[in-house]
Amino acid sequence: MAKMEETPPQEPLPADPSQKLVLIVDHDESILEFVEYMIKKEGFRSDRAIGGIQALRKVQAISPDLIILDFMLAGSGMEGYEVLRELQASGSGNIPVIVITGRRHMDDKAIEKLRLEPNVGEFMEMPLQPAIMSAVLHSLLRTRPSDRA
Repeated sequence: MAKMEETPPQEPLPADPSQKLVLIVDHDESILEFVEYMIKKEGFRSDRAIGGIQALRKVQAISPDLIILDFMLAGSGMEGYEVLRELQASGSGNIPVIVITGRRHMDDKAIEKLRLEPNVGEFMEMPLQPAIMSAVLHSLLRTRPSDRA
């Protein structure tokens, strides 16, 4: 009897970036503008939050597909690590997070601990490299680069 060959499961086609919403969280307006420029150049939709408290409110209101989160969030009432933990506790821990920081020479153990958080998809230090950010965004969101990028 001839053996039937199994067809391997097909991977879903990459999504259009315009179908994905990225929330950018930082306390620095210039960083928000720069990151938003990179995101929009890749075809993604974006929204901004200044600080952790506003970020948590926006996550509940807009349900982003991904969050880019400043680790330090100086003077915003909530540090990035606290935001990560609150996302997990509030049922939004399935949203992938790219953690960014301008802090130089972070301890390797602290970085590794951060990367082990279930919702952290990537950790990036400033200055951000647009090509790397683009690759990480498309990988985490399973999208294809936009024709206009």
